[in-house]
Formats: sequence, structure tokens, C-alpha cells
Amino acid sequence: MNILIGVGVFITTLLLIEGGYAVWRTFRDPNKKRFRRRLETLNFEGLNIEEQGLERQKLFSEIPWLNRMLQKFKWPQNLDLLLNQAGIRHRPGLFILLSLVLAGIGYIAGSRILANILFSLLLAFILGTVPFIHIFSKRKKRMDKFQRQLPEALDLMARSLKAGHAFTGGMKMVADEMDDPIGAEFDKTLAEINFGVELQDALKNFSRRVDCPDLRFFVVSIIIQRETGGNLAELLENIARLVRERFKLHGRIRVLAAEGKFSAIILIALPFLVATALTIMNPGYIKVLLTDHLGNIMVGFALLMMILGIFVMKKLVVIKV
Repeated sequence: MNILIGVGVFITTLLLIEGGYAVWRTFRDPNKKRFRRRLETLNFEGLNIEEQGLERQKLFSEIPWLNRMLQKFKWPQNLDLLLNQAGIRHRPGLFILLSLVLAGIGYIAGSRILANILFSLLLAFILGTVPFIHIFSKRKKRMDKFQRQLPEALDLMARSLKAGHAFTGGMKMVADEMDDPIGAEFDKTLAEINFGVELQDALKNFSRRVDCPDLRFFVVSIIIQRETGGNLAELLENIARLVRERFKLHGRIRVLAAEGKFSAIILIALPFLVATALTIMNPGYIKVLLTDHLGNIMVGFALLMMILGIFVMKKLVVIKV
């Protein structure tokens, strides 16, 4: 056990040093950071790389050896997409290092408190997932805000088309007049178009970059309209009306499912509340679950069943519209 604690302290110290160095590199040169952030707004997926002779390497970390290691895997690209959707400007490597540091701290703290490897691993897992929970939380809030802004943006584009502006002119008005995230995302798409990417490719990149089903309807409708023709302003108004009707239906479903969600929260919190109360009232009684081997098995099985129950309850109360 002492050897494991020593190894955990060494790894945690090493990760803290590397994480501090990464933060220092990030904030060392503000001008360089702003310049790199502006370049990252351009998405070159619509270009033919072989014809243009260009090669774009995504930088996942300011630390060279960590960046080279992450370049070999595909999952850092998904994490980078999540960071972009959440509006977080930091590199994926920073969150990976932060997760490892927190996991190491959790493992050492668990070893010091109860000297139980199961509790130490559980605490390490919980603390290690905190950065990613933060990313998913910010991503959900930003994507929900984007979806709420979309009908207004479509109406603004429709009015600009009726006034005689081009389609890209309407996108420019949305980028200039509306707040983040929809204004920033439209501005990225316009930057791609101005760089030379075809409009259809830029819109496809837009739908891949932003996780919004209604935006995909908008992109598909625009692509079809450009091939078949039709009244584009009326099409945008119909899409905006359809999105608002979906919001109304989703609100009704959320009200009807509120009781089930509240019951699910109570059922999830009840075991933890009971365990906390028993720990305060009779510590020796609950400590057996953490010190005895059979108690560890029971705790692990109970946590597994709770996770399964949470998954089932979420499927029951969450209805996608």
C-alpha cells in the first residue's frame, strides 16, 4: 500500500508540474494566443487538401510530447469538438492533465482517509470526471441557447432576403447582430465562405460543428433549395415556425414528465442520504461496508445497480421531441 501511495504521489507531482507548464505556455503570449484563436475559427474541411498542397495539424496540447501522443488517437478530436461546442478555448491536453491530476489526488486522499483501495479508486474516478462533467454542462447550456436563438436568426435572415440582400448578407447580419453562440458560429461559417470554401460545404461543416437537430433541417433545406429553386425567405420563415412549435411541444412534455423526474431524483439521492445519516449516527455500523471484503462487494454491486437504475429512469422520463 505504501508503494502505491508513493507512486501516486510521484505521478500527481509530475502531472502538476506539466499542468503548470502548460498553463504558463498558454498565458505567456496573449498576442500569439489571439492570433491562434482567430486561425482556429477557419475550418478547412471543404478544401481538397491534395490539390491545394495544404496540411492542417490540430494542436491538442502546448506540451510537445503530449501533443505528439494525442495526435496518434482519434478520441482527442472528439474532445476538441466538445470543447468548441462548449465555447471553451483551452486545449484538450489541459483537461486531460487536469483529470489525471484530480484522479491522483483523489486516490491519495482515499488511501489516507480509509486506506481502502475500492474507496480510493471510486474517489479517483469521481474527481477525474469533474473536468469532463464541466465540459458537458457548458456544452449543453451553449447548445440549448443556440437552439433558442435559431428561430430569431432565421426570421432575421428571411427579412434580409425580402429586403433584397443575398443569402450570405443575411448570414452576415446574424453574425453581427446576435450574441454568442449563434453569432459566433455564423461568423465562422462566413469566414470559411470568404476563404473560398463552397457554400454547401461550409453549411455541412456548420451542421457537423454544432450539435443542433434544427440546424440540420436548415442546412438540408438550403442545399435542396439551391438545387431545385423556390422562395428562400418563405422557406426560412416556415423552418422558424416549425422550431417554435417544437419548443411548445417540448414544454408540454417537460411539464408532464416533471413528476417522474422528481421521483427519480429522490430515489437516486435516498441511498446516499441514508448512508450519510448512518455515518453520523453510528460510524462503526456503516464502516463494515468499507473495511470488510464482503461489504466492498456489496457496495460495488449496489453502485452498479444504481447506475443501471439511473440509466433506466432517464430513458423513462426523458422524451426526445
